[in-house]
Amino acid sequence: MSLSTPLCELLGCKYPIIQTAMGWVAGADLVAASGNAGAFGFLAGATIPAQDMEAEILRIKQLSDAPFGVNFHMYQPNAGEIIDLVIKHKVRAVSYSRSPGADMIAKLKDHGVVCMPTVGLPKHALKAIELGADAVTVQGGEGGGHTGAIPTSLLIPQVVDAVAGRVPVAAAGGFQDGRGLVAALAWGASGIAMGTRFFMSEEASPPEVTKQRYVDCHDPAEIIVSKALDGLPQRMINNETLARLERAGAAQKLFIAFSNGIKYRKFTGASIFSLIKSAVAMTRSGDITLAQAIMSANAPMIIQKSMIDGDPEHGVLPSGQVAGVIDEVKPCAEIIQSIVEEAEQRLAALAAMHQSGDS
Repeated sequence: MSLSTPLCELLGCKYPIIQTAMGWVAGADLVAASGNAGAFGFLAGATIPAQDMEAEILRIKQLSDAPFGVNFHMYQPNAGEIIDLVIKHKVRAVSYSRSPGADMIAKLKDHGVVCMPTVGLPKHALKAIELGADAVTVQGGEGGGHTGAIPTSLLIPQVVDAVAGRVPVAAAGGFQDGRGLVAALAWGASGIAMGTRFFMSEEASPPEVTKQRYVDCHDPAEIIVSKALDGLPQRMINNETLARLERAGAAQKLFIAFSNGIKYRKFTGASIFSLIKSAVAMTRSGDITLAQAIMSANAPMIIQKSMIDGDPEHGVLPSGQVAGVIDEVKPCAEIIQSIVEEAEQRLAALAAMHQSGDS
């Protein structure tokens, strides 16, 4: 049975499987490997220095002929430059979590770029479509990083009903095998988006010691939701650094955030003024407070400790709960092929059951 869906047609991929843009994780090697294996990969533009973005896009094109996408934070200082690079190099799609201005979306769509935001509620999906989204990724509470409280199995059908076929829906949060893909299709989604499963792949950027920390997490209950990092609910593997942030008072958290903001400014090359301007713009969306906007500088720099420096105990470990049931790191091609084969087997078994019931 064919696994081709409207999402495949929209993105130009063979299978309805999306590799999400995890910061410090989804570099050119992972994106290219995902595309070569038939999935659709997103490059993590929010954690790539502005001066390196074009080189990373070109490297993907050297490694793969498959279409791919770029993810970025719409309030990051170089958002406009990334949009220009996406258009210049004919990147197939962009993903983002907070909607950009209508002018940015119009510019992307005028150049044929697929706009595919990540949302967490039906009302957010409807707003995204109103602003011009061509598809939406919907993440349930089991997902890693910033996440909501509604389980995937409840959220996806709600969004599918609300969207009513206007755009394809990709289901995220708790997926790692073919059974999950079939479940998502049964709920009405057009495919699945996975972060943690692709993090635990050979082509993902983090050092092996950090990946092993995820493999060694055998209990999904150890992967908790906390607001300690940046004031917003974020799912992470519990460790001493997270526990220390949980114990810190408000003033200490803000001090840590300002310190990390300075580090982030040096990393991105942004000015203090542009970072303040971005923080204010984030608060105008109405979703977060100024304190939370300031604390958002914590995430990239503390996560960097784990994902770049290979020090998982002194960084934080964003993760979906599926890390608790994944016990090995595999090549991307093997991950995707196993998902496809299992999905086809489950669909065939369901069809056989249906035929048996009719006879």
